[in-house]
Amino acid sequence: MMGKLSDVLTRHLWLQVVLSWLVATAVLLLIYPGRSVPAVLARVVITSVGGLWFALRIRSREKRAAGGSAEGLADLERQVRAGEVPADPERREAMRDLVDRRLHRTRHRGAALVFLFLLFGGVVVLTALTAGPRQTLGFGLLAVVFLTWAVVGGGRGQRRLRDMRDLLAAAPEPTGPDRPAPGPAGPGVPASNGAGPGLPGQQPR
Repeated sequence: MMGKLSDVLTRHLWLQVVLSWLVATAVLLLIYPGRSVPAVLARVVITSVGGLWFALRIRSREKRAAGGSAEGLADLERQVRAGEVPADPERREAMRDLVDRRLHRTRHRGAALVFLFLLFGGVVVLTALTAGPRQTLGFGLLAVVFLTWAVVGGGRGQRRLRDMRDLLAAAPEPTGPDRPAPGPAGPGVPASNGAGPGLPGQQPR
């Protein structure tokens, strides 16, 4: 079920964006009840412009690495989750490129998690000092849920990427269909039928 949902979200980035806007709007309305829904939604959309641009840029690069289509990217992500090495040489190279890109982008994951813990902790403390218990509890629960997802989900994704990198390194390189098999006289040299090297088909007298 989760795999199918992930495939749908990968194929349709706009669906991820809309769901993120709706969830953020609902959370803010629960924390600050009585506010206008359109006003809160507009604020969420405006404040997410920078993150949306960054996500679209990353998505565009990954789509190019996967062959230029959302379907191809979703298929590669499914294979990463399942631990399946692509059999096709071109898809295998695309998988290697995708894995290398994501591992490179998340190489500072530990420092990023420390920053997020400090950021959310500071927000909760400032909310407790300047707002009521409802807002403090709301931001506290939001911090716990988001940081748990970042640690658990991010760690699982990192392990899958490293496992796929190891599988790609251990997988044998496929033999091309036009590559000749080595004969008795060496690679690319036809057999001589007993008449000496390099004289195919000549019968001995």
